[in-house]
Amino acid sequence: MSRVLQISGISVHTVKGSNHIVITGFMASGKTSVARALAPRLNMSMIDLDEVVFQRAQRSIAEIIAQYGEEYFRLLETSVLEQTLGDKNPNVVALGGGTWVENRNCKLITLRGCTTVWLDVPFELCWQRIKEAGPGARPLARNYHQTFKLYVERQPAYAQAMIRIGGDHHKTASELANEIAERYKDDR
Repeated sequence: MSRVLQISGISVHTVKGSNHIVITGFMASGKTSVARALAPRLNMSMIDLDEVVFQRAQRSIAEIIAQYGEEYFRLLETSVLEQTLGDKNPNVVALGGGTWVENRNCKLITLRGCTTVWLDVPFELCWQRIKEAGPGARPLARNYHQTFKLYVERQPAYAQAMIRIGGDHHKTASELANEIAERYKDDR
């Protein structure tokens, strides 16, 4: 079975049944925690894309952006994503908050036939987690209004994911992982 997505006005056919599950959503939505909980349920490995970028660059994302700029970071992120999706073993991949929003990444993920999951969490919960992480932990979250604007701007891109899972203050990463696992198995 295939699915057609509209990406920047271009119809892209996806092929159902890829090994990889890719989790997208806004920064601090819980993608990494949910991916960690989901991977063992599906007997897959878990990859945190931001962590792989950090390992490759030997710098934090904040340091990369400060030193080289966001565009350089996005190009590095795409390179790491391409390498990750080339793995023949099934993986649950936690994307960075802006990864899916980049057209080249969205197309790559789609063309590789990955199952995409949007972890849709209210902005206020994301903002609370961003503040708890401390200043500088999220370099694109400079202040409340700028971060909220980014959240709103990214929603249409996130909504293109195949599966939408709603999160809130009451759902644990384990509960969200169970929901994703059920939906994933139902769709196969």
